[in-house]
Amino acid sequence: MNRTGPVRRPFRGRVIRALTPAALVALLAAGAAACGDSDTSSAGTASSTRTISAEPTASPSPTRGERTQDEFAASVSADAERNRQKAVATLKSVDGKGNAVDDVSVSGIAVQSGERFRSALVRVTNRSGEEAFFAVRVEFVDASGKVLDSVVLGFPDAPTDKTVSEHANSRKAAGVKSFPRIAQAERS
Repeated sequence: MNRTGPVRRPFRGRVIRALTPAALVALLAAGAAACGDSDTSSAGTASSTRTISAEPTASPSPTRGERTQDEFAASVSADAERNRQKAVATLKSVDGKGNAVDDVSVSGIAVQSGERFRSALVRVTNRSGEEAFFAVRVEFVDASGKVLDSVVLGFPDAPTDKTVSEHANSRKAAGVKSFPRIAQAERS
């Protein structure tokens, strides 16, 4: 039996496969040697740098990384507490319901079983013609009209002819069928 064709093809494939890694290593070594040799006198190579702006006199302060979610929540809570305290101080000097009761509305959010707090959505529409601070006292009352809790909110820099909203939350009225109502509202 004569074996001429089929024996040579597998042998030739093995030789090419064996030489391919060696050729790649040689090519990489030649490229690395070319990169290592630098000629700084050739055209296009910068021999010096020029600063257009003035050099800083002090070292730059380290940049603060992004705030964590807890830091952001603490910041929001601190702002809300400052606004609430300002609103409490504003409402102390108000006789009656205040000058902005017609600019404020409230709607209760449905009672859920096992809720930890009762919530109401308070909306303020600033019709004064300029940005203003709104102080609002929301009372949560039961079916007999008894006040279960009173919550004060502050709305800083309410834009003109826009409506802003915030939730009034009460732990004391949680789990009780209650209704929110506006007790006082003052624009300053």
